[in-house]
Amino acid sequence: MMHGLPCLSAGEGPPLIVLLFTPEAAVPTGVSRRLTLRMLRPFSERFTTHLLIRPPGLPPTTAMAQLAAVHAEAIRETFGGPVNVLGLSTGGSLALQLAADHPELVDRLVLGGTACTLGPVGRRAQRRYIERARQGERPSPALAEMLTRSPIGRTALGGLLWLMDGRREYHDAATMLAAEDGFDLRSRLREIKAPTLLLQGEEDIVYPLDLARQTVKGIPDARLVVYQDRSHSGTFTDKRFAADALAFLQNDQP
Repeated sequence: MMHGLPCLSAGEGPPLIVLLFTPEAAVPTGVSRRLTLRMLRPFSERFTTHLLIRPPGLPPTTAMAQLAAVHAEAIRETFGGPVNVLGLSTGGSLALQLAADHPELVDRLVLGGTACTLGPVGRRAQRRYIERARQGERPSPALAEMLTRSPIGRTALGGLLWLMDGRREYHDAATMLAAEDGFDLRSRLREIKAPTLLLQGEEDIVYPLDLARQTVKGIPDARLVVYQDRSHSGTFTDKRFAADALAFLQNDQP
């Protein structure tokens, strides 16, 4: 735990706060934990990575600014000053909110597969996820639309996601995605003071490239790196992703 927030820490070196979406408001376990640690391994070789997770049981009306305030308190109480932040996808939305609302706590900001607001496809899919979760249905099949353009692929992937959901409860996940549904930082991007790098797939349909460009244009001292022919999920699996992010975090050029 970090000041009351679930936290998965690994590695050695200066702190790096990692923000990403987890289906449960808890530290990942089992296969999910192993996959998360594998993804963070390049960063854990240079930093002490802290995957900071929202607290469980938040009200369904929780806004992104409230989530950012909770995370800011944990960072402030633990480190007492600014830290580097890595925000991925929905976690990137939270990282942007954190950097705008609490600029004194963010040293350097790396974002991956995200933007200042959701695109139409991402918003539609996440609203279906929220609806299914709040009705007690397995929600993840709603996200198939975000992962493939193929109708046949969506059907097959939806079935796989349904199986993977199991019999868990997803109200906390719905709260997080509902907060992102109301998230739009376009008018406040100039308030972000941290040097910022956004790594984005050219074919990302969740946060389209035009929104990524708007995001970088609005943030002073921000840079955009585009991975050609990469989808939303393909951004994070690209071998250049960790190298570019680490170069920037270490005050080098990606």
